[in-house]
Amino acid sequence: MPETMTSIERVQATLEFRKPDRVPVDLHNFQPAAAMLGVSLREIFQNGDLLAEAMLNAWREFKHDMILLENGTACNAQACGVEVVYDDDSAPVATEPVLKVLADIADLEVPDPYTTFPMCEILKATRILSHEIGDKVWICARADQGPFALAALLRGLSNWMVDIGLNEQPALIHQVLDFSRRVATRYAYALIECGGHSTSIGESVSGPDMLSPHHYRQYAWPYQKLMVDELKAKGIALAIHICGKTDPILADFVATGASILEIDHKTDMQAAKNSARRRTTLLGPINTTLMYTGAPSEIDDACREAVEILAPDYRFILGPGCALGTATPADNIHALVEAAKKYGVYQ
Repeated sequence: MPETMTSIERVQATLEFRKPDRVPVDLHNFQPAAAMLGVSLREIFQNGDLLAEAMLNAWREFKHDMILLENGTACNAQACGVEVVYDDDSAPVATEPVLKVLADIADLEVPDPYTTFPMCEILKATRILSHEIGDKVWICARADQGPFALAALLRGLSNWMVDIGLNEQPALIHQVLDFSRRVATRYAYALIECGGHSTSIGESVSGPDMLSPHHYRQYAWPYQKLMVDELKAKGIALAIHICGKTDPILADFVATGASILEIDHKTDMQAAKNSARRRTTLLGPINTTLMYTGAPSEIDDACREAVEILAPDYRFILGPGCALGTATPADNIHALVEAAKKYGVYQ
């Protein structure tokens, strides 16, 4: 059956709970896209021109419907003063936190995304992509880490989890979370101003693999909800990504009101569909390890199963459950994209 919608129309219909011609495809592929360019990832992830070129090059190769634009998980943290190490073959990593004690939050200021590195470089990449192909493909310009995940990077993950567990300074914990929310929200606004169609945040350390459902509801959920509401009031669609098995918090995850929930392969697909039905759009959940080690036929099988369970009611975007590894084979990425065209057509 010939396709009757553009990628933008397809994603827009999905987010508005209307019937698209087929399931849209997202690729969380900033690392393999960078590797395809033949330049060190260290250079690409610090340079907006190179990052845009890498994402353009990958889009021309795979023709996916949604570009997820980012340079890893340390952009907001670095903009706030956290030490970050860039590597030739993988995403940058936050190393030295900026909050030696929680009270240090009083010394931090929300960075201006237009003038602060590396935010300004991702904004540059967003502008380039918007100018070059913004009328052809949906650009989800990721606002990097959300409130809870950014707070963990500012404080250091181990220290942050101890702070949460001991709960000796709840007012300061909430102050760090609210600061982190304001950082991510300000960055999200700038990304949309520069041409992004939607935005997204990563909140992986707030999931049950790292944090109890009780503490998720107490500390992470309120700030995710507040960020969703603030952006939604401006007509901005926000996606939230949580790695791992999110089954214990699915109802809360949906209740954030996020336009898209990015789910990992560990989450029970039917449970996620039941929770999300008529309330939000699900994105994922193809196993990134399978994408790296499997054969195209195995990718095809996994995508077919995901489409069968998650595509009814039109509120589904097929994609990896997390970021694809640098060396993910191109044939497997093609298999994922083609599976949506093969199995995801709505009659």
